[in-house]
Amino acid sequence: MSSTPTDSSAVTTVGADNGHTTTTGQPLVVDKATKRRVAAASTIGTTIEFYDFYAYATAAVAVFPMLFFPANDNPTVNLLASFATFGLAFIARPLGSIIFGHFGDRVGRKATLIGSLLTMGVATILIGMLPTYDQIGIIAPALLALMRFCQGLGLGGEWSGAALLAGENAEPGHRARAAMWPQLGAPFGFFLANGFFLILVATLGHQTGDTGDAFMTWGWRIPFLASAVMIIIGLWVRFSLEETPVFQQAVNQGKRVKSPLKELFATSFGPLVQATFIMLSTYTLFYLVTTWILSYGIGDRSRGLGLSIPYFEFLQLQLATIPFFAIMIPISGWLADVWGRKKTLILASVLLLAFGMTFTALLDPATATKPTVFIFLMAGMAIMGLIFGPMSAILPELFPTNVRYTGSGIAYNVSSILGAAIAPFIATWLVAEYGVAQVGIYLIIVTLITFGAVLTMKENKNNDLTQV
Repeated sequence: MSSTPTDSSAVTTVGADNGHTTTTGQPLVVDKATKRRVAAASTIGTTIEFYDFYAYATAAVAVFPMLFFPANDNPTVNLLASFATFGLAFIARPLGSIIFGHFGDRVGRKATLIGSLLTMGVATILIGMLPTYDQIGIIAPALLALMRFCQGLGLGGEWSGAALLAGENAEPGHRARAAMWPQLGAPFGFFLANGFFLILVATLGHQTGDTGDAFMTWGWRIPFLASAVMIIIGLWVRFSLEETPVFQQAVNQGKRVKSPLKELFATSFGPLVQATFIMLSTYTLFYLVTTWILSYGIGDRSRGLGLSIPYFEFLQLQLATIPFFAIMIPISGWLADVWGRKKTLILASVLLLAFGMTFTALLDPATATKPTVFIFLMAGMAIMGLIFGPMSAILPELFPTNVRYTGSGIAYNVSSILGAAIAPFIATWLVAEYGVAQVGIYLIIVTLITFGAVLTMKENKNNDLTQV
């Protein structure tokens, strides 16, 4: 099968099974070799993409405020400036979903996924080569912002393509479990990125605030440059793929549209808004328990701005809790297939509301300890896996095939602006002005918005993707 299929007069007969059917009307049976290739390609690709993204997120807390934004004597202002650049990628992501979504719905899933991987990867490698503020002045943060923007473009086209690659190759009754493979790229990429930084800090030595040691001089660049090896592996896997049968059927039936974006807004604006808010709390939670919590964990306890945990020790805490995130993803995929998408998200939302009430008990500078921080991270990561796992099935199911790449991508990435891009910034400001308890209230408010969107959604676990 070609990655750029041409129109055909063949018509596919659609059955009523969950999944999709062949041209004979029989449910699609995917051979084991194809299953392995699809699982590997969707997981490896998103692992690389998230590794690149999280490497930046880690450096945005521990490295960039001092090397790229050192002009202000106030460390909180420098951190907020770094977070603003971190958030720039989220602004770029909807644009990336429009660009790559257009080609994903017009040309095919395979070729578009290769393009998104290259865009993200090249930008990440270039970050590892950038001169610092002391070397070229204001141009340094400008170049960093540009590369961050390009990272956002690439990731904007990556997730939806990987989700469709897995979901559109799924057998009846197993779509959420099949589509959970790209979701595993999030904990895998996070573990690799933070693990790499942990090894470098342990090997080279680094104390928070020291800008003259080996880690701050050159060591921080290694994770970004090492992305080149992972990109080569990812490209090799993706070039071995075939186009998804659901997209090929849409081509055969002449269902492709000239402008997927225009068609999306004309036919699926309601699902687009619904999908955006369904994803909102997922993003807010994740960037609170990964990016913001790192800045808070190593922040100044004496000023009430953090817990003063050494950077090396906090990375250890984060790495120890990532398995809870990864374990819950396949569990949530199974629940979404057996129990239903809606019930699974309702459970996750209720747990998330309860989690928002624990910030004072577990993170207050007056009483928090490393064990309480571990409990906080463990609970947050586990809930994250439960709510994030089925999203790669839930969001695409809301859109027809000819706009599925564009629609799911825009919803996923617009929610990243509303949920993730501003979450570390808002949380840092709330702690400085009102205390850590208000961060929990912020999470509760966002979760209530998502809860409302979930209650209005239809149960789609038995829908056939070829029928929409």
